[in-house]
Amino acid sequence: MKVIGLTGGIGSGKTTVAREWEKQGAFVMMADEIAKKLMTENQEVREAIRKTFGDESYHEDGSLNRAWLSREAFEHNRVKELNAIVHPAVYAETNRLINLKKKERVPAFVKEAALLLQHGRPDGFDCIVICEAPEPERIKRVVERDETDAEKVRTRIQKQQDFSSLRDQADYVLENDGSL
Repeated sequence: MKVIGLTGGIGSGKTTVAREWEKQGAFVMMADEIAKKLMTENQEVREAIRKTFGDESYHEDGSLNRAWLSREAFEHNRVKELNAIVHPAVYAETNRLINLKKKERVPAFVKEAALLLQHGRPDGFDCIVICEAPEPERIKRVVERDETDAEKVRTRIQKQQDFSSLRDQADYVLENDGSL
């Protein structure tokens, strides 16, 4: 089984690429979705978030209070604290799923993650793919997808790492500036 890391900035098309590979038989793990699931369902993660960010991190029904946690993490410069809680659990889940999919003889495992190269090239991947697109195209895609305004998208892009500077860590760069 090939283990592929897929990354890129917001609106670069990485999710679309992942879904196309999924149609070809790959198993796709969306790191953001796994992280959200772990923050809701994993008791250790829940307890660590509550201890670090307060009981307001969860609604009375047990669901994650995304607005509160987002404000605490991003507006109070505490993203590293949140990542220190969630990322180890995501890595453990990644390894569990890779082992499971190997046993199932899946031809390819794709981990789609915006932060895949945040701390250098991770071990355990047969190849790393960066998906890139011109900023105006990325803004247009996200505005349409999220029904938001262009300035908010620009701000989010500016807060992300510069993926063009990470090209040396990739085996392939998909220049996603055309049609599907």
